Amino acid sequence: MRHVKRRSTKPFRADDPDFELRLRIALVCSSGGHLFELKRLEPWWQKHECMWVTFDTPDAVSLLRGERVVWAYHPTTRNIVNLFRNFVLAARTLWKERPDLVVSDGAGVAVPFFLVARVLRIKTVFIEHWTRPDSPTLTGRLCRPLSSLFVVQWDEQRRHYPGATLIGELW
Repeated sequence: MRHVKRRSTKPFRADDPDFELRLRIALVCSSGGHLFELKRLEPWWQKHECMWVTFDTPDAVSLLRGERVVWAYHPTTRNIVNLFRNFVLAARTLWKERPDLVVSDGAGVAVPFFLVARVLRIKTVFIEHWTRPDSPTLTGRLCRPLSSLFVVQWDEQRRHYPGATLIGELW
């Protein structure tokens, strides 16, 4: 559902400076560097209705104080049980919240959320992590076919992801 905020009752015009499109966004990431990277996008996401999905770690609790957060299961690396638990969490969360957009920069928790978003026809954006200019991440390779938009931060990353959109460094 898209939310439109208008400051007046005059007829809608797309070029009206009072028109503001508010999206419901799910920001999905691991804690640590992935969380810090998505926090760097705050000038963009603060204009929208956001919820976070990440791990219940001290850095995440501190950084996301005051935000809507759904705690995902970790560790995700080579952990089939937590992959299944995060898949169930993704289905429940995305079905209930119905965001307009799911945004992630990795890692493992992104995969179940992108799979469920694809089934529910929710748009997805994956941002390949800046620390990997020379090789693709496993999460990037898995999420690429599920992404509505796939972006990279280094021109070198486009060698691994032809057709990806270059946005430059978020750091």
